Amino acid sequence: MAGRAPKYRRSAGSSGAFRFAIVAARFNERITQRLVAGALQALEVHWVPGSFELPQAANHLAMTGRYSAIVCVGVVIRGQTPHFEHVAREAAAGIRHVALTTGVPTTFGVITALTEEQAWARAGGDVGNRGEEAAEAALQMAEWIRQLGDHRAGRSPARSGHVRRR
Repeated sequence: MAGRAPKYRRSAGSSGAFRFAIVAARFNERITQRLVAGALQALEVHWVPGSFELPQAANHLAMTGRYSAIVCVGVVIRGQTPHFEHVAREAAAGIRHVALTTGVPTTFGVITALTEEQAWARAGGDVGNRGEEAAEAALQMAEWIRQLGDHRAGRSPARSGHVRRR
């Protein structure tokens, strides 16, 4: 059984100038809404038809230059055909591609579950909320990239350690 991801805490001195977006898949929307609720912390939400479309939307958002990070959330539940494997694999690969090619942290909050019950458990149930975890990862990566840029520019990066959550 999967566990909960560790919480990320922003430090009092970290910049609040970040801007984030959420891209959410409408397929299995009732469960995805829970993921969005977990990721929502003053983040914009852009709904797309399904998890397969998440990378394309994330890429367009990243290319605008307006976002410090993008959180992708969705739900893919195994059915009776191999469609599940194709959608999940392409969503994961596409989201990774966006992050690597644009430099904008683009996090994977897509639940891939065998059953609807497993998906609900990962959308705010016993196993945590993958949307919240993806948002926390986006915050951490945006802060890390900002600190790396400060370090490269000869500025003293903020002290590393725990960062307090807003």
